Amino acid sequence: MELVTLRFYEELNDFLRAECRKRPFEHPFQPTQSIKHLIEGLGVPHTEVEIILANGVSVGFDYLPRNGDRISIYPMFERVDITPLLRLRDKPLRQPCFLADAHLGKLARYLRLMGFDTLFFNDAGDRRLVEISVDERRILLTRDRDLLMHRAITHGCFIHTLDTKAQVSELFNRLDLYALVAPFTRCMMCNSTLDQAAKEEIATELPKRVAELYTEFWRCGNCAKIYWKGSHYKQLAGFVRTLVAADDNE
Repeated sequence: MELVTLRFYEELNDFLRAECRKRPFEHPFQPTQSIKHLIEGLGVPHTEVEIILANGVSVGFDYLPRNGDRISIYPMFERVDITPLLRLRDKPLRQPCFLADAHLGKLARYLRLMGFDTLFFNDAGDRRLVEISVDERRILLTRDRDLLMHRAITHGCFIHTLDTKAQVSELFNRLDLYALVAPFTRCMMCNSTLDQAAKEEIATELPKRVAELYTEFWRCGNCAKIYWKGSHYKQLAGFVRTLVAADDNE
C-alpha cells in the first residue's frame, strides 16, 4: 500500500475528522492521484489551500505524491509575504472583491458597509456563482464546501461561523482586510458607490423629520437610495470602530 504522511495547519483542520486534526497522519493513495484530489478527498476544498510542501519543497495541485512523502498543507497567509513559496496561484489575494452565496446576504451587506465590492444574489445557482467568481476573479464566500471544490474555482473562502458579525471578523482576520476598509462608500443594498448629495436637490424625497435634523446626505448612483448619519449610522460606525480596534490591539 502506498502511504503519505499529511499534516494540515490552522483552520484547515476544521474540515478533517477529529483524529486527523493538528497532527501528522498516514494516508493511503493511488499512484496516479494528484495531491489536489487527495486533499479534497479528505474534505478540504482546494480554495482554502495556499501552500503545499512535499518534503519541504513547494509544489502545485498537480503534484503526484510518492510513497513515503511528508506533505504539509497550509491555508492562506495574507498577513505574511509568502510569494517566494507560491505554486498554486500567481499571487496572494490582496485586492479582494467578493461574491456571497444565497445564505450569506447579511455578510455581503456588512462587507459593502466596509467599502468592499461584494455581489450577492438570492436566486443564483451554483453554476452561475462559479461563472461569476471565475470571470470576475471574485472570492466566493460560502458555507458549502462542495461548491468550493468545483475544479474551476480558484478564489474562495469557507465561512466557518454562523453569526454575521463574527463572520466579518473571521474574514478580516483571515484575509487581513483592515487596511482596505473604506466605510460608508458603498450602498449596502445594491453595492454601487455613494456620492454626496446636496440637501436642496433631494429635499422633496426626505422624511420631514430627517430634513429637519440632518444636513449631510449621500445617494447611491444606481438605486438612488439616500443615506444620512442617523441612529442606524451611529450603530454601524460603532461596529466599524470596534472591528478596526481589534486589529490595532493584536
